[in-house]
Amino acid sequence: MVSRVRVWLNRTYAENVFFMDQLRRNPDDRAVEIHATHGDPDSPVLAAADTAELEPEGLSPAAYVEYALTQCERRGIDVFVPRLHQAAVVAHRAEFEAAGTALLAPPPQAVAVFEDKVVAYQAVEAIGVPVPPWCRVRDADELVVAVEELERLGYRACFKPAAGAGGVGFRVITREPFSLAQLNGFPSPQVPLDLALEALRRAEEPVDWLVMPRLEQPEVSVDCLTGPDNRVRLAVGRTKNGRRRGFTLHERWLEPARRIAEGFGLHHLSNIQFRMLGDRPVLMDVNTRPAGGVHQLSLCGVNVPWAAVRLALGDDPGEIAPPFLGHDYTVVSGPRPLLSVTVPRQRTGSSAVPGTLDALPAPAAPAEPRTASGALP
Repeated sequence: MVSRVRVWLNRTYAENVFFMDQLRRNPDDRAVEIHATHGDPDSPVLAAADTAELEPEGLSPAAYVEYALTQCERRGIDVFVPRLHQAAVVAHRAEFEAAGTALLAPPPQAVAVFEDKVVAYQAVEAIGVPVPPWCRVRDADELVVAVEELERLGYRACFKPAAGAGGVGFRVITREPFSLAQLNGFPSPQVPLDLALEALRRAEEPVDWLVMPRLEQPEVSVDCLTGPDNRVRLAVGRTKNGRRRGFTLHERWLEPARRIAEGFGLHHLSNIQFRMLGDRPVLMDVNTRPAGGVHQLSLCGVNVPWAAVRLALGDDPGEIAPPFLGHDYTVVSGPRPLLSVTVPRQRTGSSAVPGTLDALPAPAAPAEPRTASGALP
C-alpha cells in the first residue's frame, strides 16, 4: 500500500488554496495531507488545510529555521514548500533531509542570486538574457539623475524595491502635479516626482530602489519545473494583457526562461516574468518559488503542483508537455470557507498530533466566506 504524502506550505498566498486542491486531486490518486501555517488567522489556506497552526511572530531567520525543523519532525512532513524565509531554510537543506523532509525549493546559491534584483539583472544579462535599462537609487539626488536619464532616452520612469515580491512598492513617476484628479476614481500607482523627492529628503534612512522604464504589456509569466540535474521538465507561459489571460509555448518567451532556470539551477518550481520594452521582451522578475497562479495551468491539462511534489520526492515525472493550450480566460474572486474559531478545527484520527489544535470544537455558526482568486475560461 502506498503511503500518504504530507505537504507543508508556510505563510503562503491565499491563491494557493487551488495549489492545495490540485495536490489532493492528483492523477496518481495518491493520498495527500496538507499542513499550513500562517500569521493571519483568517487566511483561507488555514481553513483549506488538514492541519494548521498560527506562526509565531518576530522570529529571526535562524530562529525560524529551528521552528520549521520542529514542525517537520513533529508533523511528519514529507515535502516542505517554503515561502517565508526561503533563503534561510534552503541553507539548512541537509538538516531537513535528516528529518525526512524534502524541500520544494532551489539550492541556496540560486535563491541568493534572485533575492536582490540588481544582482539578478547583472547575472541574467551576463548569460545573454535581455534586461531593461536600470539604475539603483538610494536618495533624492540619485532619483533625479535616474529619472532624467530614462526620460532623455524616451522612457517613462518607474521604481520598485531592489528586494521584494509581487507589486509591493511599485510606483510610476509622473511630472504632473498632485491634483484632485488623483483623488478621483481608484487609487493609482502613479506618484508625482516632486512628492517622491520630498519624501526621500525627509526620510531618516536611504531607500534601496530599482529605477527602470515602465514596461508594456503583454506580460508573460513562465512557470518552470526544473530537476536537480538543472534540466527543465516543463515550461509554459501564462500571458496577461489587461483582464485577458492565456497561454503560450512561443520560444521568444520560453527559451530565455529555460536559459535562466537551467543556468542558475532553479530547481523545482520557479516563475520567470517578461514584459515588452519597445518591440522586444525583457526580463521583469524571477521568483524562486511557485507562482500564485501556477494552478491555472490545469486549463492546459497538467497538474503542475503534483509533478513538483513527485520531483521533490525523487520520483522524476520526466519531460511534461501540455496536451493542449487552454482557451483565454479571466480571473475572478470567489468565496472560500472560514471557520469561526481562531484557526480551523483539525482532522481527528491517526494523523492527529496530540497537544495541538485537533480538539478544537466545531464552530457554532456557519463558516464565513473568504475570497480567493480563481481562473475562469
